[in-house]
Amino acid sequence: MHRTVPDPGAMHELGRELAGLLRAGDLMVLTGPLGAGKTTFTRGLGEALQVRGPVTSPTFVLARTHPSTVGGPPLVHVDAYRLASAMELDDLDIDFARSIVVVEWGRGLLEGITESWLDVEIERPLGASEAEPGAAAGLADTDGDDAAAYDLPEPRIVTVTGYGPRWQAALGDADPGLPA
Repeated sequence: MHRTVPDPGAMHELGRELAGLLRAGDLMVLTGPLGAGKTTFTRGLGEALQVRGPVTSPTFVLARTHPSTVGGPPLVHVDAYRLASAMELDDLDIDFARSIVVVEWGRGLLEGITESWLDVEIERPLGASEAEPGAAAGLADTDGDDAAAYDLPEPRIVTVTGYGPRWQAALGDADPGLPA
């Protein structure tokens, strides 16, 4: 699935939509630059899964578990930015079998952890709103401030790819089954 996501609200909604495909034992890996919308996407997942929150970036704690408020599986939100290997991810002692696990910055850390996962890549072209006349209307002038550019509601390109038997069986080869 490829989708252009125009703003943070749509990224949140995409997380809500994809939550309907998930069950205990599922793993999602989110990849994208700073400010791409990985945590916003995960907030949408958490809202749809009805977990206790708030869902915030787990940067300083590495992993945060959000229990379900409706008897479903917990959502485990991991920030793997500072992890160097699959062994370090495994050392977090996450209950992968009974949880829905979202790992930001986790690409390349799944060896031995699982055989199936959803890879969510978020591309965030900086300056896209400047290329469209009027796209940034109403926003404060950033005066070349790179930090302010991260806050612009620019479009993102999201690509979701399923790997392994779980997603091959759930999605099939002919019909990806993901929201367009």
